[in-house]
Order: sequence, then C-alpha cells, then structure tokens
Amino acid sequence: MGVNLDNKLVVALSSRALFDFEAENRVFDEQGDHAYEALQLERTQVPAKPGVAFPLVKKLLAFNDDGEHRVEVVILSRNDPVSGLRVFHSAKMQGLNLERGVFTKGAPPFRYLRPLGAHLFLSANPEDVQGALDSSFPAARVFSASVVDAARHPNELRIAFDGDAVLFSDEAEQIFQADGLDAFQAHEAKHVARPLPPGPFKPLLEALHRLQRAAGEAVPVRLRTALVTARSAPAHERAIRTLMQWGIEVDEAMFLGGLQKGPFLREFEPDFFFDDQLAHCESAALAGPTGHVAAGVVNLRRA
Repeated sequence: MGVNLDNKLVVALSSRALFDFEAENRVFDEQGDHAYEALQLERTQVPAKPGVAFPLVKKLLAFNDDGEHRVEVVILSRNDPVSGLRVFHSAKMQGLNLERGVFTKGAPPFRYLRPLGAHLFLSANPEDVQGALDSSFPAARVFSASVVDAARHPNELRIAFDGDAVLFSDEAEQIFQADGLDAFQAHEAKHVARPLPPGPFKPLLEALHRLQRAAGEAVPVRLRTALVTARSAPAHERAIRTLMQWGIEVDEAMFLGGLQKGPFLREFEPDFFFDDQLAHCESAALAGPTGHVAAGVVNLRRA
C-alpha cells in the first residue's frame, strides 16, 4: 500500500517562513541565483536561525511525540534543490523531524498543495500566497520582521485569528467598506441569527481542533485559540453565534472595536496570528509571528 497523508494535519511552508534566510535572500536579490546557491552550499552545516513559523512548526510536530503520526510538515519552496540541503540540515540540527520537501528553483510551488492535501501554506512570497488562496487553500504571507520566541509557553500551541475575511467571509466587511460603521452594525443586528459564510481559514481551525481531539492526553501540548477582531457589540453576537453553529469553540475572544491588536496579542503571546489587514499585521508582528491573509474586499481595493 502506498504512503498517504490522509487524516493528518498537513502544513506546507517555504524555507524563508521556517528559517531566517533574510541575509541569504539579499544575496539573491543583489547577486542572483548562482551566488545564492553557492552561499547556501557553503553554509550547509551551519544551522539557520528560527524564522517566523518556527514556533508553530515545532509545537505542531510535538503532536507526534507519542509515535503517532498526526502532523506532517512539508517544505514547499522556490529554492533550488542544492539550497534545499541546508534547509533539511538546519531542520535536523534544530530538532525538527522533516521528511518531505519540494524545491522548484523559481517556479511557483503552490500547485503542489493539492496533492499534499495541505491545510495551511505559509510563504514570504506574496504571489505564491495569492495563488494558494485563489486555489482555496488557507495561506498567509509571513511578516519576516515578526518577534519570534520559540521558548515561551512550551506546552501550549497558541494561534489567533482575525474574523472577517479570515475565519469568516468578508460579507460584513463589504458593508462596512461601502457604507460605514452604522450600516455595518445595522446589517449584523438584522442578520444576527444567520451564520456568516466561512472564510479561507475555517478549514484550518477545524483541522486544529480535530488534531487536539485525536491527540487527547497522549501528548503534552495543548491547543489554545483566540478570535481577535475589530468587531464590537452588538456585531460581536453574530460572530459568536456563527462559531457555535459550526460547532467550533475558541478559548479567548477579543472584540476590540478598532483598537490596535498588537498590545492585546502581546499579552496572548501567539505562536501565530492571521489577519487580512496590513495595519493590523504590522501591529501584531511586534507581539509575535504574524501572517497576512490577502483575502477580501480590503485587499481587492489595494490591488
């Protein structure tokens, strides 16, 4: 019987999402791919520093610590195969058990998400992230300047999500952008009993909760989730009722009414936070690993 990744949480990410290759990437930008490849080959045995997604990956892989294969992490990178040697060496030296990778030497790698059955794609390349989102995969562009602390709360995996255009569709956000706050509040009050349509990251939240249920008490890591949204009362009610209708619980919910999210996330200390608005991502990156979800009307207008 062939190997498959059915019934596993599959995370695909670029080498720059997992490791801090920003200095090497500057060599690529300034001197080209041959200089980049030579530098990575020269540094094959030098472990790369943790990147934005390192804490997330480290804790997800801990769900396999009892010997049960529940999580698969795959490198999906525009790097050349030679540079991929350093990625795998760095993973081994950092204690990450990675077995699979696809290196495309500049070609778009997101087309391999479908055969992987990926639940999440993280990359520093905005075109690859957009391609993944357009193909209906949860995906985010990592903020390379995010604060990264892989040592904090070692037995808890903390993930925070924005609501509209991330967990939920941007149906309500479109009202807000077109007609303002009063129209948005009135629309949400009128439709409070009607669940919001799902957004691009609902499948990931569902998969994370399935992972926690499957692991039970067998592994020491516990999942803690948060909804961090600019919504305020009374529009908060529809968001809560939507999660209830989906049968999904979050541990914390922050209805901030337009306040900056960074200070609140600094207290939550996420291993990753997903938001569709760049201003919120910039604030959040000061608190922890952050990814921009280029979905919804806000990003369509920017494009």
